[in-house]
Amino acid sequence: MLSIPVYNESGQQVGTEELDPQALGGDLNASLLKQAVVMYHANQRQGHAVQKTRAEVAGSTRKLYRQKGTGRARAGNLRTPVRRGGGCAFANKVRDFRQEMPKKMRRLARNQAVLAKIQGETALIVDGLKFDAPKTKRLATLLAALESDRGCVFATAGIDQHLFRSGRNIQRAEIMDVAELNAFAILSRKKLIFTKEAFDQFRLSLPVASA
Repeated sequence: MLSIPVYNESGQQVGTEELDPQALGGDLNASLLKQAVVMYHANQRQGHAVQKTRAEVAGSTRKLYRQKGTGRARAGNLRTPVRRGGGCAFANKVRDFRQEMPKKMRRLARNQAVLAKIQGETALIVDGLKFDAPKTKRLATLLAALESDRGCVFATAGIDQHLFRSGRNIQRAEIMDVAELNAFAILSRKKLIFTKEAFDQFRLSLPVASA
């Protein structure tokens, strides 16, 4: 069984939670995690760069001067890529870089990313955390106490507006709904933090491990 430490708001460990590694996919699958990260990176590319080829730039197609007898290097028309103002030899065009993964693979990649964080002892749970109003200093103090101020993903049960507003100005801290967790978000930050309610919700979403 995997053991995940539980902390209070003061940064003191108050217990642990147990989780079956089989529910997270068993042994770590590095190739699946790489595929997921490559997919999320590719899906962030816009692919809107457009350049004109020699067929698209404005200019005459007339040969500039005769081939021989001028003492100069031979030349074609103004649109050639070797001349200033000519077309681009290998012009960029609108492209779609999107990649797809089946839903089950995306979920397994997320679970494997959580497994990697647990095995690396960079996953933890915070119990009894409740914000009645946005308080950036309070959240920053908590992250410092948890040694998570150098980058973390903070998973909450549902959209917690007070917690989100408390953390949106903290660098390298990403507050998100546990239902929106994905492999790329988890692996791109140093630590993974669950609220107790978010961890319970995450555990319920896991498949039942077979005996």
